[in-house]
Amino acid sequence: MGQNNHTSLHCFILLGFSDHPKLEMVLSGVVTLFYFITWVGNTAIILASLLDSHLHTPMYFFLRNLSFLDLCFTTSIIPQMLVNLWGPDKTISYVGCVTQLYVYMWLGSTECLLLAVMSYDRFTAICKPLHYLVIMNPHLCLKMIITVWSISLAVSVLLCTLTLNLPRCGNNLLDHFLCELPAMVKIACIDTTTVEMSVFALGIVIVLTPLGLILISYGYIAKAVLRIKSKEGQQKAINTCGSHLTVVSIFYGTIIYMYLQPGNSASKDQGKFLTLFYTIVTPSLNPLVYTLRNKDMKNALRKLVRVDCESTKSKRDQKS
Repeated sequence: MGQNNHTSLHCFILLGFSDHPKLEMVLSGVVTLFYFITWVGNTAIILASLLDSHLHTPMYFFLRNLSFLDLCFTTSIIPQMLVNLWGPDKTISYVGCVTQLYVYMWLGSTECLLLAVMSYDRFTAICKPLHYLVIMNPHLCLKMIITVWSISLAVSVLLCTLTLNLPRCGNNLLDHFLCELPAMVKIACIDTTTVEMSVFALGIVIVLTPLGLILISYGYIAKAVLRIKSKEGQQKAINTCGSHLTVVSIFYGTIIYMYLQPGNSASKDQGKFLTLFYTIVTPSLNPLVYTLRNKDMKNALRKLVRVDCESTKSKRDQKS
């Protein structure tokens, strides 16, 4: 028992998918592929929206933040996950686990709130087009982003500190592939009902409140779109909002199913695969969703590729 207590102070063991060795090999390849797609897609969106002056608008300011958030979110998880998938060592240091827990919770909460802010941006653009740039001025946009990141950090500190203070009696086996809040609560050696209900209550605030605001925003947007007489105008509004709605549906659908269930009713493997989906697949889909239906972003990406090709060609000419 003393040895277990000593070990648990220094590291945790992430069981992940260790009971499916063949699946681990497949997953390592799939995860690497999606991580590469996430980095390429989100980096391209950030660069294209920064370099193209036509995209210096509030909508693309928030989209850049979402892409940056997705890059940080996946990077806080995937490198450690790949290390555990590739080899027999399934450990993560205590400091590494605690850091991952806080960062994961912070970034996940930030995405919930950021998607709500993006829906307000779309509401203002479509319902109040003449006042859009006055209302969504750079100062307000920056204040909204700072507020989103700050509130999420406060939520993360509160929930994670509450969880880490639970006695574990030497337990250091996490039945997951990352240091996640529910997995940490499970290894506590006392009754965790109070903590679980606190997490559930704050989860409702941080997940359902932004979702409610998003639904209200889109209710007003739907009315405004129906009043647009031009078919072209309607289609443009639908394309712009459709991308955001797709991302919201994927992200919130998975989050609600995973976390707003008292008593962790999702099965062990089901929970792992759902977490895998919204932490790895969703960030790689966001760039695709936002570019497929957005002509401005497509044009900006073409310019970015063209500039890169011309730069490469000029370097070759100089060498020759």
